[in-house]
Amino acid sequence: MAVTSTQVDSWTIRAQGAAVPAQVSSAGEIPATVPGTVHTALMDAGYIADPVLDENEKLQGWIGSSDWVYRGVFTWHSDEQEHHELVFEGVDTIASIEFNGQAIGAVRNMHRTYRFRVDELLRDGVNEIVVRIDSPVKAADAASLVLGYRPHTNHHPYNAIRKMACSFGWDWGIDTSTSGLWRPVRLEAWSGPRLRDVRVAGDLDHGVPVARAFATVEGEVRNTSVRVSVSEHGSSADVKDEEREVGIEVRVPDAALWWPRGHGDPALHSLRMELLVGDVVVESAIYRVGFRSVDLRFQADEAGIGVTLHINGEPILIRGANWIPDDIFPHRVDRERYARRLDQAEFAGLNLIRVWGGGIYESEDFFAECDERGILTWQDFLLACAAYAEDEPLWSEFEAEAREAIVRISAHPSLVIFNGNNENIWGFQDWDWEKRLEGRTWGAGYYYDLFPSLVAELAPGTVYTPGSPFSPDRNAYQNDPTQGTTHVWDLWNVKDWPHYRDYRPRFVAEFGWQGPPAWSTLTRAISDDPLTPESPGMIVHQKASKGNDKLTDGLTAHLPLPDDIEDWHWAMSLNQAVAVRTAVEWWRSLTPHCTGTIMWQLNDCWPVTSWAAVDGDERAKPLLYALRSAHTERLLTIQPEGEELVACVVNDTSVAIRDSMTLERVAFTGEVIETASLPIEVPARGVARLSIDHVISHTDDAESQYVRARIGDVFARWYFVEYRDSRLERPDFVVNAQRKADGWRVEVSSNVIARDVTLLIDRVDREATVDTSLVDIDGGWTVVFQVRGAIDADAADFADPKVLRSANDLVAHNRT
Repeated sequence: MAVTSTQVDSWTIRAQGAAVPAQVSSAGEIPATVPGTVHTALMDAGYIADPVLDENEKLQGWIGSSDWVYRGVFTWHSDEQEHHELVFEGVDTIASIEFNGQAIGAVRNMHRTYRFRVDELLRDGVNEIVVRIDSPVKAADAASLVLGYRPHTNHHPYNAIRKMACSFGWDWGIDTSTSGLWRPVRLEAWSGPRLRDVRVAGDLDHGVPVARAFATVEGEVRNTSVRVSVSEHGSSADVKDEEREVGIEVRVPDAALWWPRGHGDPALHSLRMELLVGDVVVESAIYRVGFRSVDLRFQADEAGIGVTLHINGEPILIRGANWIPDDIFPHRVDRERYARRLDQAEFAGLNLIRVWGGGIYESEDFFAECDERGILTWQDFLLACAAYAEDEPLWSEFEAEAREAIVRISAHPSLVIFNGNNENIWGFQDWDWEKRLEGRTWGAGYYYDLFPSLVAELAPGTVYTPGSPFSPDRNAYQNDPTQGTTHVWDLWNVKDWPHYRDYRPRFVAEFGWQGPPAWSTLTRAISDDPLTPESPGMIVHQKASKGNDKLTDGLTAHLPLPDDIEDWHWAMSLNQAVAVRTAVEWWRSLTPHCTGTIMWQLNDCWPVTSWAAVDGDERAKPLLYALRSAHTERLLTIQPEGEELVACVVNDTSVAIRDSMTLERVAFTGEVIETASLPIEVPARGVARLSIDHVISHTDDAESQYVRARIGDVFARWYFVEYRDSRLERPDFVVNAQRKADGWRVEVSSNVIARDVTLLIDRVDREATVDTSLVDIDGGWTVVFQVRGAIDADAADFADPKVLRSANDLVAHNRT
């Protein structure tokens, strides 16, 4: 008989603890939604304001210091099924559970599913579930005392319990320290045998697609078998009482392969698994699988140790971004929201998303979207920026959560890497942990023993790396840019972004620069009057250590520091975009020495000044457009090489480029001073570098000239001096906006070079979008912006100097 499921969706919460405000404690039971958190329940009931607004984070600290009781009820009538389980897909975090007045279990891990047999406790009629959740702040403190001190990068010892680390805050994240039932609760019922722990995967065996499926069968298995089929191909196996796990392989020689973006079609196939008693199908499920092979290869050479990801034997140049939970309360992120975010990832030219280890094991919806789009994914195990005890109960919790996560998500062809941790091995080496630990365990057993053995057992078709950053030599320094993967953070923290060109790394897994959210997002979240970079709400929404100082220090070498908040917002947004664009273009120009970049970070979980390209209200920042231009499959960029300039063409397509390149030295007025034309040939997946002749690459008038390279309609420009040192003039823009059915066509012309011209379109309409930004308009030229939305706008809105911005605006000596 098939498994039936009843969702438990009638819930209340009740607060307990000395810190609870009288209004909440006297309210008794407050209606709640599951999946949900106590914060969302309190917001829905009107007891607290949205924590992302103004200084509300400070006012709501009592929530994490309080205990909470969830009470759920559901009606059940005898169903003649033999077995009944209460299933909790996600409890956040330390809790005891009662069913109809009887204790049925205790849970200690937000990242696990828990199942409890309740056959003898079910009542005909109304049934009650009570979940008593301990204060996460107090639970983490208590656990840290039991386990012993371990270094971490937070004001809470998040590494002592198995809760989403960033719910305690991060250098971009709000501290909610929330509690809740963040995934569904249901009653499952069935009779006879059933499938458990199903694992499916597509692989290649000497180039032939093979579907591999495993399952454990529970219950009576007499005359029981498992059948697996893909299209017309299939195989089956009998279930033996002494061996309940069944493994089946199905060869599918005519199946199309799954390829990542830019390399082919991400073909998916339906795999059907059936549990049969005799000839009767008693349970079945359909999974989407893709056939691909994955290999991470290391190459020792005179420059160090390179690293290249291969899919189906083909090397893949990685254009990636890091991913954090897309909401401070992850239960609010649905399939449609994942789709919107991954639309933006595709817009930015990304082919890989790294799911960072301070968040969650991402949902089926996330991976399914990546499967369909051909976006590669890597998933960190959930250990980040801390030392972790290898003692019980943590060891068993890590093993249980890792097993569940691997089984659940390894079916997805987009998932190609499991990674042991974020920055913990590097931290042990470089952040003075060893002397503070005094011999205590710190996590090496997870990274080098537990996790690789589990991946080898449960997902052998997926790559495992022990950490990020890492060197393939365990005894080497683990953030050496010449070996394996590296994180580059000294520029943001200490230096300035032009120094990205000092690095010649093999693969960069983290780097980034801060900038504020879109203007409409910022002003929705912060109501300071006056609004300044240092007004109270702005400081609450800046979580990086000395973040505003670093923003300022990273700006003033390039642009004057504005006093006006709107100019400040534009200057910091522009500087973030230019910084990351500089890094990506430089490192891509080093292909194949450097085989990939993964910028920090694609998304935000709330409105905050951060490294994200998409802000917490889902709006694109200028950085997203910078990524789009830097990640184009055919990149033309001009880079310095000693005292000379080099035009570099990176061709990440399957078709060779055979064309001519025009090189020009141009005055800011648009006059071409010197010109040359050269043939250019770039192989598929290759790179070409052309030295630019001295007559073009050198000038006596660096403040008012630049170099322009062109191949067809693709351009690159090199400016001899910084914005603030150049003689940029305020452009006399001519704007012609024409209404369309779904928005506007906006033509912008300039009489002089206008650098990084951008429509801050959210200032016209919060929901509008634009197809391009950060465009250089040469003197006498016109650029077209395609706007979606803003239907009620006027044509004049697009010429508003607060909407139509350029770098020229920010050069102080050109202001009136």
